Amino acid sequence: MLNEYPSNQPKIIRKPHVIALTGFSKSTLYNRIQDKSFPPPISLGSRAVGFVQAECYAVLNAMIAEQTPEQIKQLVSELIKQRKAA
Repeated sequence: MLNEYPSNQPKIIRKPHVIALTGFSKSTLYNRIQDKSFPPPISLGSRAVGFVQAECYAVLNAMIAEQTPEQIKQLVSELIKQRKAA
């Protein structure tokens, strides 16, 4: 069935979904990406980007756990390193 998605596979979500998930405005989302406290999107083509869902949830969980901004930045750095290792 097409709607079934293996949970162990990465999933890409688009910006409106990330905004709804986080409650951030567009400008807050991009400010956080710029200051490395939220994972940047990946390119899906010449004019499209998407976010890795698991990375977004990892940062949200860190925020819920009241990690410091520096801890969250370190988490984002590790998430980006993991992308390059995959």
